[in-house]
Amino acid sequence: MLKTISELRAAFVAGTYTPTQAVEASLNLIAEKNGEVNAFLDVYKDAIKAAEVATSRYTEGGDLPPLLGIPVAIKHNIMNKGKRTTAASKILENYTATYDATVVKRLRDAGAIFVGGTNMDEFAMGSSTENSAFGVTKNPLDTNRVPGGSSGGSAAAVAMGAVPVA
Repeated sequence: MLKTISELRAAFVAGTYTPTQAVEASLNLIAEKNGEVNAFLDVYKDAIKAAEVATSRYTEGGDLPPLLGIPVAIKHNIMNKGKRTTAASKILENYTATYDATVVKRLRDAGAIFVGGTNMDEFAMGSSTENSAFGVTKNPLDTNRVPGGSSGGSAAAVAMGAVPVA
């Protein structure tokens, strides 16, 4: 399971753990658990390259943004340029964001690495994440339950330990 943001940052600065290791651990955990939980609708393989860049920045020193190398998941209705953004609806199944939402831009500027887009109730209209066109998200702590909320995929992604924040 991944550590907290502050623990990851401290390990990155100390050189005892790298953003590359953190993102690889995140992607491995998603591959292992997402089939059952369905927290992620998309996994971003380009996260590894971004992690390698972040790792080299820690090695080189200098200006290190506060979230440099931290794996983050983003809800599937928040625009992330070049990434599929469906709002968990078949209507938008093939829609690719043409710009970054302000929150995505700010997270990216702070050095965060997006590892995937999370499931949700279709168009964020629901309270259980059972109403996604791409299947129910299950609570990773008890798969007989749902994570709740229209952001259930994000909650499940954190609860299953794939990311420290979503």
